[in-house]
Amino acid sequence: MQKNNSTISKTESKNIALSIQFSLDGFSFCVVNSLKNNIVYFKEYQFKETQNSPESLLEEIKVIFKNDANLQLEYNNVTVIHENNLAALVPNQFFNEDSLANYLSLNIKTLKNDFITFDEIDIIDAKNVYIPYVNINNYLFQNFGEFEYKHHNTILLEKLLKVNTSDKKVMYINVSKNTFDLIVLENNKLILSNSFSYISKEDFIYYVLFTAEQLQLDTMDFQLYFMGNITKLDAIYKITYKYIKNVFFLESNNSIFKELKIANHSNYILLGT
Repeated sequence: MQKNNSTISKTESKNIALSIQFSLDGFSFCVVNSLKNNIVYFKEYQFKETQNSPESLLEEIKVIFKNDANLQLEYNNVTVIHENNLAALVPNQFFNEDSLANYLSLNIKTLKNDFITFDEIDIIDAKNVYIPYVNINNYLFQNFGEFEYKHHNTILLEKLLKVNTSDKKVMYINVSKNTFDLIVLENNKLILSNSFSYISKEDFIYYVLFTAEQLQLDTMDFQLYFMGNITKLDAIYKITYKYIKNVFFLESNNSIFKELKIANHSNYILLGT
């Protein structure tokens, strides 16, 4: 499945930057005009089936690059976003760069040859430790040369902390096909950040309500904001609205949505403002 707006010319590409986000469920990218600091192009590919490994993901990405002319242009800056649940937040006071594998081993199974890195999240005085898809990075380096890469949760947290203004606990849920990120903020401070895998709507609401219970959130009072791959017609939205009173979508003011036929709470990591 593809969603995009107009095509980019080679002359335009001299003054624009590329941001790419990929996961085992899909691949998307946007182009930012470096002079005007606005997004001028967006395209999304949703795989028919979730890829079962970084190797199969790379094969899908190679096909996309071969057939999409906008990914064959020269850009003055490239940012790559790794979307996966192979990550853990570590407060700076407890962080030791020699212990990266130990932080992840508490949540996921790691291998001796896994490459582990981290992002600085200065706004919450923490590090996001994660495993990037090294094979994808190597392929993109062949295409673009040097680039910056980050974990998707790093960017999501930074964006949410900029838009959050409530002095009460607010829950934000970024929905993907088989996973979702759940973040709770209060007074613009991070209270909780976690990622969950789900199959059914019952799985989904269990994690949401369990988190609300642990944080003593009143389901008739606290606000929940959805973003990402979700609409009011989806079963997970309907069951959430059944149990939680104040459910909203976190809508972006990005002007690119005027050209796209997609909800302005979707693709928040790339397009959210």
